[in-house]
Amino acid sequence: MFDGHGFGGGFMWLFWVLLIVVIAWIVKMVVAGDGKNKEEPRSPLEILEERFARGELEEQEFEHKRKLLGG
Repeated sequence: MFDGHGFGGGFMWLFWVLLIVVIAWIVKMVVAGDGKNKEEPRSPLEILEERFARGELEEQEFEHKRKLLGG
């Protein structure tokens, strides 16, 4: 009675298409990330302040570079 062309067979292509779409979406999320863990780009002034806070720059050098950056 069911020869594969009825409800089950006709919608089987839909199952496979949805399965492929879901797998592709999962792969995209794993490879590209979902955007939640990405940091905003830091400004040059923020980077300079971080370097000064870590002790990588002396105060004079920090002040000079800060002035150059307009901060």
